[in-house]
Amino acid sequence: MAQMKIEDIRAMSPDQQDEAILNLKKERFNLRFQRATGQLENTSRLREARRDIARIKTVAAQTRAKKK
Repeated sequence: MAQMKIEDIRAMSPDQQDEAILNLKKERFNLRFQRATGQLENTSRLREARRDIARIKTVAAQTRAKKK
């Protein structure tokens, strides 16, 4: 999964955003295990996943703030 774009995240519904965060957290968990066992080839993916999670959470917070 490549880095997510802000426009793509804004187009998601809140449920889709929650699902994307859950999937990224699962991926990050698996990547951490791969790194610990020496099987991780693309170490930059850990950073990308972490930033994607933050990006989705930021957009979700902005959306909630606009609704108030």
